[in-house]
Amino acid sequence: MIKKMLIGTLIFSNSIFASIDTNRLSKLDIDALVVKDLSKKDIVYSKDMYQSLKPASLTKIMTSLLAINSGKMNNIVTITEEAVSVEPTKAGYRVGEKIYLRDLVKAAMIQSANDAAMAIGIYLGNGNIENFVVLMNRYAKAIGMQNTNFTNPCGFDIKNHQSNAADLLKLTEFAIKNPQFNAIAKMNKHVYRSTSGRQYVAYTHNKLLGRYKYAVGVKTGYTSKAGPCLIARAKKDNKDLLVVMLNSREDRWKTAQYIFDNMLDNKTATATKKSNKNTNIKRKSTPKNKNRLVANNF
Repeated sequence: MIKKMLIGTLIFSNSIFASIDTNRLSKLDIDALVVKDLSKKDIVYSKDMYQSLKPASLTKIMTSLLAINSGKMNNIVTITEEAVSVEPTKAGYRVGEKIYLRDLVKAAMIQSANDAAMAIGIYLGNGNIENFVVLMNRYAKAIGMQNTNFTNPCGFDIKNHQSNAADLLKLTEFAIKNPQFNAIAKMNKHVYRSTSGRQYVAYTHNKLLGRYKYAVGVKTGYTSKAGPCLIARAKKDNKDLLVVMLNSREDRWKTAQYIFDNMLDNKTATATKKSNKNTNIKRKSTPKNKNRLVANNF
């Protein structure tokens, strides 16, 4: 089914922002959706933002933020058997390889590499992933994520690994205050090497970064239980928007672009309607995956 998103008629608020058709958004087949105007600190739209859901690889925002905040980004991490034993998506590290923590963070955020996220957790947990999970949950509570519980640094669908759109919005708002996080979150590609010289290339799964010029991050996610997830940010002039989308049966990229086009600039939206066939939002079925522990990204 194709839901045609009418972009031609836009209503302006007292600010220079165009308003979004909230009736249209409410009909989208998405479990939870939040749109926040960061420049005005207003929630523009929300749907089931407090519903407990699986966060998939959006979890890696927390994993990466803790690594950045550790002050150890220039430290070298030795890859363990536990780190490489995870399911894809993976960077493909070898046991015993030595990788800079900063490169592991970029691999986790850009490529959503589970072996990178596990290596981060093991290293910062002093060899014990459970220690890192304690740090994740402690930080979550400290910033007000009252309805979130992490059980792993990757986003696997392990029992009791859960969050909601409101908490993930809060986490992302804290993360984007960090310039180093922002620089990583908007990268399309990262080329790096182990200390022995083996080269790795991390490519982003965030399609907005390649086709929408105002996009500035932040993270994609998918598991069989979580469904397709996305946290996206776009900036133009003095306008700054953040979208959190959990378990979307719609096209995540077109949905986010529709929201951004309407909220950032009515001229952008009008031009998109005339020249870009991708303004229609297509409902898509959730990809099937037999292994529910896999934290893949699309």
